[in-house]
Amino acid sequence: MGEQAKARDEAKASMKQRYTKKDKSTKDFQVSSDGLIQVDQLKEFIKETIKNKIRGSSKSSLTYSKPYTQRIDNLKMPMDYQPPKFQQFDGKSNPKQHVAHFVESCNNAGTYGDYLVKQFVRLLKGNGFD
Repeated sequence: MGEQAKARDEAKASMKQRYTKKDKSTKDFQVSSDGLIQVDQLKEFIKETIKNKIRGSSKSSLTYSKPYTQRIDNLKMPMDYQPPKFQQFDGKSNPKQHVAHFVESCNNAGTYGDYLVKQFVRLLKGNGFD
């Protein structure tokens, strides 16, 4: 089985596990039979994450929490996975263009399901991350 097919199968299994547990700490995504999250849903998730981070940056916080569950954080990228090269989002450029470029690049690199969520956080810096 190819590495992309294996990653897709792992993402499907991960999403199925997620829906059987009904995790309340993250937004539920509609997932296709291929284990893919719809682009509009991913964009909405990213937009809300950025909004929450911007809103939260005005408050002093001593703790950091990731915008996804521990289960997603524990996902391991496939051994031969090479993340696409991205310009990090700093909160100053157009977020819609950034998200569109991210989704297209990840789809071309074979990134599926929950792996997209995990990969996105790595692209934020400065005000885009805070």
